Amino acid sequence: MRRTAPTPAPALTALLARTGAAPAASASAAAALAATALISLISLISLAACTPSDTQAPPPPAGLTAQAGSAGSVHVMWRAAAAADGVTGYQVFQADRLVRELPAEKTMTDVTDLTPRTAYAFTVRAKDAAGNLSRPGAAAEVTTPAAKADDRQAPTAPTATTGRPEGPRAARLAWGAATDDTGVTAYDVYQGGVRIHTAGPGESATTVTGLRPDTVYTFTVRARDGADNSSPDGPAADVTTPPADGDGPGTAPAEFAAAAAPGEVTLSWTAPDTGRPTAEYQLYVNEQPTTVIQFGAGASVPPPGGRVEHRLTVTEPAGTVWAVKVRARLPDGNWGAFSAERRITLSG
Repeated sequence: MRRTAPTPAPALTALLARTGAAPAASASAAAALAATALISLISLISLAACTPSDTQAPPPPAGLTAQAGSAGSVHVMWRAAAAADGVTGYQVFQADRLVRELPAEKTMTDVTDLTPRTAYAFTVRAKDAAGNLSRPGAAAEVTTPAAKADDRQAPTAPTATTGRPEGPRAARLAWGAATDDTGVTAYDVYQGGVRIHTAGPGESATTVTGLRPDTVYTFTVRARDGADNSSPDGPAADVTTPPADGDGPGTAPAEFAAAAAPGEVTLSWTAPDTGRPTAEYQLYVNEQPTTVIQFGAGASVPPPGGRVEHRLTVTEPAGTVWAVKVRARLPDGNWGAFSAERRITLSG
């Protein structure tokens, strides 16, 4: 009786094909190859089964504060997690009720639709990529002020603002009190047109953290009343942080590329690794700021060091030459360094 050579199982044949190996012509060679592939497959399955899952929760957020911004709103703020903690987002609770879910780059939020003259307690939990939640940090308690009917008059601007660095990553700001017909309920600190901090109505100074070494910052302060009317900016205060030991991470988007197609331009770059995802980029065209590119919350925000792509619809005529570059909005509210500039010719 004629003995036929064994044929490798279909799954093994497919595996051999993917690795570039064809089934052997002889029975012994085919059997040897099949056995080798089977051992490799079992090893991979065993390795995957033995890989431990991430069950360790990140530490709870620290430095939680809550300030009543108006009769119906509270500004909640906390310190950012360290990059090593692997935090991808935060959950804000009022008592035991989840009221906000934010990406990792956001460390403050306004909780609205609250009741005037009511005490509230807020906590924040950190979340990592595996879905592990930290325990709540220490609660921050606050009482909303009484509502003022038909209050449309904004406070006066805070008087002379002063600032000084407190090390390479913090600044101490002070301002003169503002006045309001119904009373000031909060002072908001702005840097680069972005609110980065809120202080209470009885405060005339605060410390702003999360800054970059060897950087010039321009801060302004606005007063806010119980109806959420904001004053004009007070006088600006410039603060220059001193250099830190060693070089920090670069803030410029890397590997910037631009490609033109009929009716559109595709931009791509690698996000700067600032320790947190970056949701905003400013586009310059021919040395002029043109638009701010914004990414949504959660998974749509490119991670630190991740690749970013954005498409623009263009209406300029074919043959128009653009010189384009981008820069990122950093966690401290400032704009980072520019990417390399690329020159492109628009297509028709």
